[in-house]
Amino acid sequence: MNRNRSIEQIERGKRIKYIRENELHMNKTQLAKEIGVSGQFLGLVEDGKGNLVYKSIKKLRDLSGHSADYILFGFDDSIINETKKCLAKYSEAQIMESIEVIKSITLFIKNL
Repeated sequence: MNRNRSIEQIERGKRIKYIRENELHMNKTQLAKEIGVSGQFLGLVEDGKGNLVYKSIKKLRDLSGHSADYILFGFDDSIINETKKCLAKYSEAQIMESIEVIKSITLFIKNL
């Protein structure tokens, strides 16, 4: 196994364990049941010796509120969560209209 891949897998396992223990406050058996794997396999994943399949990552994402990018790669998803909170009170149409306004402003500034 490639050394970088091994390090990534270990770091991913640490993130998943952190989410389970510190955010979801679950034991391995509880989280494993929620995401559709065995507790033993989840232990291997947390130790950096296994990987979750898409279906399990999606369930963990939905359960934890973290992005798949955070779970898999450690990308900071706090801005995504903050943005979701801010936008929750607006309709999709309002958000899309605002995005178009922002695009227009950026084009205007670029052409100055």
